[in-house]
Amino acid sequence: MTIQSQSYSNVAVVGLGKLGLTLAAVFANNRYNVTGADINKDVVASVNRGESHIQNEPGLNHLVLKAHKDKTLSATADTVEAVAKSDIIIVIVPVLVDEQDNTDYQYMDLAIEDIAKGIKKDSLVIIETTLPPGDTEHRFGKKIEEVSGLKPGEDFYLANSPERVYSSQIIHNLKNYPKVVGGINKESLKLASDFYKQALGCDLIKVSSLETAEFSKVAECVYRDVNIALANELAVFAEEKGVNMAEVISASNSQPYSNLHSPGIGVGGHCIPIYPYFFINKGLSDGLTTLSREINDNMAAYAISKVEKQAGSIEGKNILILGLSYRGNVKEPTKSTALLLISQMRDKGAQPFVNDPLFSDREIRQYGATPLSLDDTRCSEMDAIILQAFHQEYSMIDFSQFPRCQLILDGRNKFNKNEISQPGIAYEGIGNEGGL
Repeated sequence: MTIQSQSYSNVAVVGLGKLGLTLAAVFANNRYNVTGADINKDVVASVNRGESHIQNEPGLNHLVLKAHKDKTLSATADTVEAVAKSDIIIVIVPVLVDEQDNTDYQYMDLAIEDIAKGIKKDSLVIIETTLPPGDTEHRFGKKIEEVSGLKPGEDFYLANSPERVYSSQIIHNLKNYPKVVGGINKESLKLASDFYKQALGCDLIKVSSLETAEFSKVAECVYRDVNIALANELAVFAEEKGVNMAEVISASNSQPYSNLHSPGIGVGGHCIPIYPYFFINKGLSDGLTTLSREINDNMAAYAISKVEKQAGSIEGKNILILGLSYRGNVKEPTKSTALLLISQMRDKGAQPFVNDPLFSDREIRQYGATPLSLDDTRCSEMDAIILQAFHQEYSMIDFSQFPRCQLILDGRNKFNKNEISQPGIAYEGIGNEGGL
């Protein structure tokens, strides 16, 4: 087969977001000629200059520049063209959920349509996008066949290998996390496995079907969501009973079969708050998966209730949220608890302010909040502070600049209560009334 006989196979990576660009750059530095395809022309232009549009991903800038100089990485906005000149097509286009938590395929459907127009016989298509079980074959394989006339498993090879990496650690994770791979048939599984062995040099977990590969990634995220929900539920109960949850976690986890997670004011990002709905929308409508989503999303309202308990009605109050991103030291607002806090504060008549050193003022305003620098004189007008994402910059905050502040709600249990010495400021954590 063609893709087996070439020393330098041609690879198309469809989708040049945080994961797609990293994959493309790694492949291009491992003896593959890579064409990245993306509908964003600014992204395409930056890659073709040898520049990464993704920040805070250690090592990525170097890999992109090196591949550019070696002429092994280029980009185009024409997905059909990229696919037509490639033997291997890697698809990493987001599938998300809409405001009603229904699975949103709009970007993936468009990408697959273009792939189908450009694909040639004997190509290998590997979908890395996290999908509901069954979609690789029955939605996207079927669509490629309808448009191209090529049958998956016969005229082209089809595999699924879901991404399972962590923002700010992607390059390290690609090398050190086992790659789960499933194929529509044995030949597809072998070709995909051989590719990843050479392209990434990582361990492989070959599973029996496309559906098993798809299911495994969603199951990972459901597991984490359920365990975080358990920690949050126990933290709220611990507060009711006057128990310090941090002490409970430390004591309980000394038993090797216990692994209680840390509580917080919610979960965010592209994975945990989204992918459980891939099961829910396929029929898993009752049980822990659904309940965990409700518990974790309700933590924002619980945080606001704690502010109200300490400071009274928040109507007309100025409340500063520290961190627009869903977690510390990463620029990623998708499904961030900050967005729930902003919306619910506005509903209650409060004025939400946001500080996040990773976002511009313009970006923060897009999410309905007023940006606030920690050097701004308006800090003296804040009535309460909620820590949502603990960026490294927040470890050195001088709370004396918030003389009107009545409460610091430490939504990630990161501050040291004893270091908040400004008179009149109360401190509360999540399940951790005493602080660190």
